[in-house]
Amino acid sequence: MKALQIIGTFALIVASGQLMAQTKPADTTRLYLDKLIASTNPTDKELLNAKLKTLAASNSEKEMDIAINYYYRLKNQKATDSLLENEVVKFPSGSRARSKAANDEIYPLKTVEEKEKAYQEWVKKFPPNKDGGEDLIVYDYVVSSIAIGYAEKKNTAKAIEYANKLQVDFWKGSGYGGLAETFYKNGDLKNASVYYKKAMEVAKVYYDGKLPNENSSKFAASGYPGLTMTYAGVLFEQKNYNEALKYAELASTNPKTASPRSNFQYAKILMALNRNQEAYAKLEEAVKSGKANDEMSAAFKTLYIKLKGSDAGFDQYAAEIRKGIIANLQQKLNKEMVKKPAIDFTLTDLDGKQVTLSSLKGKTVILDFWATWCGPCKASFPAMQMAVNKYKDDPTVKFLFIHTWEKTASPIQDAGDYIKSQNYKFEVLMDTKDPETKINKVVSDYKVNGIPSKFVIDPQGNIRFNLMGFDGSNEAAVDEISMMIDMARKG
Repeated sequence: MKALQIIGTFALIVASGQLMAQTKPADTTRLYLDKLIASTNPTDKELLNAKLKTLAASNSEKEMDIAINYYYRLKNQKATDSLLENEVVKFPSGSRARSKAANDEIYPLKTVEEKEKAYQEWVKKFPPNKDGGEDLIVYDYVVSSIAIGYAEKKNTAKAIEYANKLQVDFWKGSGYGGLAETFYKNGDLKNASVYYKKAMEVAKVYYDGKLPNENSSKFAASGYPGLTMTYAGVLFEQKNYNEALKYAELASTNPKTASPRSNFQYAKILMALNRNQEAYAKLEEAVKSGKANDEMSAAFKTLYIKLKGSDAGFDQYAAEIRKGIIANLQQKLNKEMVKKPAIDFTLTDLDGKQVTLSSLKGKTVILDFWATWCGPCKASFPAMQMAVNKYKDDPTVKFLFIHTWEKTASPIQDAGDYIKSQNYKFEVLMDTKDPETKINKVVSDYKVNGIPSKFVIDPQGNIRFNLMGFDGSNEAAVDEISMMIDMARKG
């Protein structure tokens, strides 16, 4: 929800147009470039390079933006970074300069009062064009940051004042959501409820398909399913159970949010309404999925005892469920198993020691791509530590945790500090950006699109499994990675 600071190349590219509705000339240019990119004809590749060079040298900032976006898509980070720097110099009053000024002069400030003062100066220097449409999103990023800053200080009036400055319809849901999250963390359930509802209502308009089918609309719509679950949770905490049930049902029946977590939320509300039989059915679904966490499992046992009158037969029933979970997991992994050569690499660990993948042939190797800023990566680590502990005395199994996609100038220190602070016993390797190409080579070679992303490599050096994300209980995660290791060993 907190998509606030426009820091780094990717965010700058988004701010310049990837989420924006494009003008017709820009659309035509993009269609032409897309056609050239898709072509395997060497002549078309030459035309693509020539066209991008022309756009890069243009006296139009919008055309230069197109070049930046396409160089980024082509993973030419060097050209992307060079153009980003040149554009600010060439168009000192342009959109890129405006975004850079916000990044350099507003976001780094420590206090919200300082940010507010800097914002007022920034707006004078870069006055918004009221007809600027979605280009006004850069201003929304800043006012959202200030609104959240005031909410963190429990200055509710100022927080709401800045929230009311949001202008871009498709992004208001994110702005309201970030503010609601801060109110919630402060224990202000009343305002959290108000702003989660606002965020949800904005997103629903796009989710229902009532607005143009553009990237911006898709972005706005994407938040709706999760917001229904979040809003239901806040209503539950306010003891507004009947209203909470309505939104929890939406979340538990929507394919985009239906999960053990949404079932558990639904079950808790049903339990509060003394509808225990229905709650039991929902929890049973969660437990049978194999992704129920300890809290869900405990609630399931409590309901079993309440409905059956005792715990007689529970252990046997739980054992049968687990047997079914393992059988389903085996069936699932049989379908997901692949066999393709793992690309060799040499990376250094936190102490500067080099590790080469090919030197580990004969072992089953688990690669876990992660970053310190990645919440799901860190959420998966307790389970991964359990897996590491399980195999710590097995010399034929090797876990490598590869830190990548760094966002700071000190990734080695960041990674080391985090691992040490959590007392994880992980072997961490650093896949840092190449100084020339500006690409994190190993994560790029493995074609990773999101993290956490785990690869299980067999003793012959073949990738057998690729697992992305983290969802469910630690026990289920250890079951899955353990079964992958056993299957990879057997080939």
